[in-house]
Amino acid sequence: MRPGRAADPPPQARRPPAVAPVAPESAAPDAPDAPESAAPDAPVTAPVAAPVAADVDVRGLHHTFRPHGSREPVIALDGVDLHVPAGGFVSVVGPSGCGKSTLLRVLAGLLVPTGGTATVGGEDVRGRPGHVAYLPQRDLLLPWRRALANAVLGAELAGVPREEAQRRARPLFERFGLAGFERAWPWELSGGMRQRLALLRTFLLGAPVLVLDEPFAALDAITRRAMYAWLGEVWMDDRRTVLFVTHDVDEALTLADRVVVLSGRPGRVVTEVDVPMPRPRPATVVTEADVVERKRTLLEALGG
Repeated sequence: MRPGRAADPPPQARRPPAVAPVAPESAAPDAPDAPESAAPDAPVTAPVAAPVAADVDVRGLHHTFRPHGSREPVIALDGVDLHVPAGGFVSVVGPSGCGKSTLLRVLAGLLVPTGGTATVGGEDVRGRPGHVAYLPQRDLLLPWRRALANAVLGAELAGVPREEAQRRARPLFERFGLAGFERAWPWELSGGMRQRLALLRTFLLGAPVLVLDEPFAALDAITRRAMYAWLGEVWMDDRRTVLFVTHDVDEALTLADRVVVLSGRPGRVVTEVDVPMPRPRPATVVTEADVVERKRTLLEALGG
């Protein structure tokens, strides 16, 4: 657990992700297409289908948990209201421990909140995995699977035959800037390439909504800016709904249609700022006068 971040909820508040089991088979570790067991923290899967954007609606979301060994409950989220229209791109920023990741875990169906509602496309997702594709903060690439085998892992867990999953994945390698690296091991990829591979795996699931938890946090500043441009282009082609968590105000302004600020714990919505700038957006968009004014508003809301 990262310092300052809310602890996981007690076990009784969790429900297991709805993922199909992979039958264990003995396979040489360098066989890229052999079935392998998934890591216990593998991303939440959703059925592979033609992506159709859906809206996200959160009303009065409240979550309280009791850390292990503590008598005092901790309020992670307190009355959060949030709406992301179908095909929209919304970023959520806030200090560490304010409940941003808790919000995403609720939408991913991994956490049942203690109060409020959360829907995707009008369907209740509380404790019901499979409505969104969730990318945690780490890329979670399996070191014993090559790039193509990592890319199709989520689809395989969702029940898609391996050959069909690979057929869908191969064209995406060029689109995601990974052509020629299908048989590379994760340790042979740069940080930016690993994140693109993790995002490819997430896109391949075909879920109508992507929830991304600080996917670029571990990258250096130069690589991060390149990833902004790349993700913006991919999203413009795909137009799925995106909820993107970040600590970086510039990142939020560069990528999103709207930026939502959460307060320190307990997390509450402090303000929302629209970003009606044309796309595609260069990294220098944050130096434009209109964006600088919006940045000032966000920093004031964050107490900076």
